[in-house]
Amino acid sequence: MPFMTIVFETLGPVARITLNRPERTNALNQTMLGEIGAALDEAERDHDIGSIVVRGAGSAFSSGFDLKEQMERRPSGVAQWRPILRNDFDTVMRFWRCPKPTIAAVRGACLAGACELALACDMTIAAQDAFFGEPELKFGAGIVVMILPWIVGPKIAKEIILLGQDRIPAERAREIGMVNRVVPAADLDEIALAMARNIAAIDPGLVKDTKRAINQASEAQGMMQALEAALGTDLLIEGEGSPDKAHFLEIARRDGLKAALVWRDARFEAKGA
Repeated sequence: MPFMTIVFETLGPVARITLNRPERTNALNQTMLGEIGAALDEAERDHDIGSIVVRGAGSAFSSGFDLKEQMERRPSGVAQWRPILRNDFDTVMRFWRCPKPTIAAVRGACLAGACELALACDMTIAAQDAFFGEPELKFGAGIVVMILPWIVGPKIAKEIILLGQDRIPAERAREIGMVNRVVPAADLDEIALAMARNIAAIDPGLVKDTKRAINQASEAQGMMQALEAALGTDLLIEGEGSPDKAHFLEIARRDGLKAALVWRDARFEAKGA
């Protein structure tokens, strides 16, 4: 099927999804989320596909869920937010649940919901210029997929989330377990595809069962229940609406998103954080 916001291609035994809104830093709008789901459906149905790579077009992976779309649609209240957040959550977690291994190839910005998507993949390969973060609390939003504590542990997750850190360098991300490897930007696509092809050469049933067994180690500790509970918390945050986010969106509608980001960052002392 034709796609408007992603590029879906098969490269031998590897399916590759490219988030393709570079003019919007590949922000994840509802159309893109639907197309990601359709591409994953297609990759999962194709018996010749053994692994999946997701990357971003242009200089970034993705800035996260599309704030401009929120500004235009203006959802309010729990009833309107529930299907939006459910779709956000389910699309990100498709990469965790996918029976075929998923690899995120990250360059440039990988923030908020996009950071969560990269973490939900089985492996994350970062270019040297990649940076990660969860800035949501800084403008009054919640975390849709609270997967970070399951990857890096609660102490580091609290530091990142409560400080709204959004410039975690690739090497630091590797040190704390967000990233498997850091590679030169020029080699990122080649290395991600080589890893995906190596996985695809293994018996697919063996890979599927082994991925499930590894995932179950986290799920047995209550991971899915915790993620659902955190999603419920985010639903209340967005449904009730925080004063910080209301003011952020007011500035963004009046003066533009860049002005709102300047307002957001001016409220915090960056030194040492």
